[in-house]
Formats: sequence, C-alpha cells, structure tokens
Amino acid sequence: MPLKQAILPVAGLGTRFLPWSKTVPKELLPLGNQPIIAHLVSECMDAGITDVCFVISKGKELISEYFENDSKLEAELGARGKLNCLEDLKRYDSVNFHTVYQDEQHGDGHAILQAADWVESEPVAILFGDDLFVGDAGGLTQLKKAYELMGDEGVLIALENIDRSLAPRYGIIDVGAEHEGDSRLKEVNDLVEKPSPEEAPSTLGIVGRFLIPKSTIDILPSIGKEHSGEIRLVDALKSQIGSVPIFGYECKGMRIDTGTPEGYREAVEIWGINN
Repeated sequence: MPLKQAILPVAGLGTRFLPWSKTVPKELLPLGNQPIIAHLVSECMDAGITDVCFVISKGKELISEYFENDSKLEAELGARGKLNCLEDLKRYDSVNFHTVYQDEQHGDGHAILQAADWVESEPVAILFGDDLFVGDAGGLTQLKKAYELMGDEGVLIALENIDRSLAPRYGIIDVGAEHEGDSRLKEVNDLVEKPSPEEAPSTLGIVGRFLIPKSTIDILPSIGKEHSGEIRLVDALKSQIGSVPIFGYECKGMRIDTGTPEGYREAVEIWGINN
C-alpha cells in the first residue's frame, strides 16, 4: 500500500524553551523563513503523503492554524501582485490536515494512540518534531524507498550512526543481517533504550522517523497496562520482534536536533549554511 498518512506528535509542553513556549509552541520557532513544523510537513509532502494528523495539547492550536487557509490574506496578496507569497501560502492546499488532542501525556505511544481512529492506511509515518534531516533527500523519503525493499510490510525505523559515548541519549538497535538490496537497511534483533556506552549493542541510534503498521497501534493499549500506564512506541516495537518484520535504515545526510535551545541554535546555523 502507498504511504499516504503521517502522525506528528507535537503535544509536548516545550519546557526547555520557556518562557517562549508559554504562548508560542516551540514547533513554530523559525528555521530559515519557515517554522520547524512546516519543514516536517514539507518532508511529508516530499514523500507523497496527503494526510497529516497533528497530535497537540490544549493551547497549541497555533500549530494547526498555521496551515489553515486565510482567504482574506490570499485575496490581498493577489491584489498586490505578491504572487510568490501567495504561492507559499497555497502550497499546503494538497494536504488534508487533521488535529487530535492529547489531554494527558503518558508517553509517545500514548500520543500516537490518540490518532488511532484516524488511521486508514498502512504503513503510517510517525515524525517526531525534534529531528530534521539536511541533505538531498529527507528522512521520510529515504524510509519510503527502503520500505519497498522490505516487501511493503512490517516496521521501519530511521537510524543514525552515533558516537558510542552518546548511547545513553538514544534507543540503540541490536543489528541483524543487512538487506542484500541496500547495506544501510538492517534487520533489528532488539531495541535497547538508553544503554550505557559499554552495554550498547551497536552505535546505530533511533532518530525521529518511523513507518509502522496498524498492528503496532493496536497493541499500544496493552503496552500501557504492562508499564504502569506509560505507553512508549519502542516498547510496542520490542513486543513485535519475531512476529513482525522490523528493520532499521541508516539515513544519509545530516540530522539536526531542535529539541533543546543549544541544539536549536546549532540547527539554525547548519540550516543557514546548507540552504
């Protein structure tokens, strides 16, 4: 089945960016001449996705409002002959946007679960907002191509080869066999959450892109029961090892992290150099 839908869990409070994030979601921080969230949506569009679901919390409605049509503004831009600005506004007309709320936060899997009734096709893409890719192809486009090698079934996780000393910051995969069609595509034997450098089974860390089947979403409620209400996507994926094909893809290009003020400042500099 073609990749058509994407879930963007962006309900977090952004406490590291206070006081800015008190009134403006950190996903609306600028990166170039667009907010971070617009780059995520562009990545979806580049991969051919036509349906995007934002998972937000109360007070973050500005995220979805950014993509809504503004007929008065468009008419004014047209009257003034500002066609470039008008084109920028209308570029999202081909995307169907949907918004759901995560009223309480019980993990990233809990956020995904709020969009369960919206999902109609599989696989569905999951994009976490702190990670962006700089290069010829976005992370999601790379995953889409790799997924075709898998036979269009199972789970695919975006990976980055990290310095081993950084392992405690990441989920790390235990690497299985490489796919004969692309050595960057690797079977996943296990997922280890934030191991010590000495205990890390590899240096391939999980970064914020996933392609998952409906079966992964279906088991999320049971994951919460097993982990005192905390529902994490990685726990759901661990439970599917052996029953569902799970692969990781070591993405090309550079990943930038906008999840902390320090990372955001570096991301702004890198984006400026590469764009």
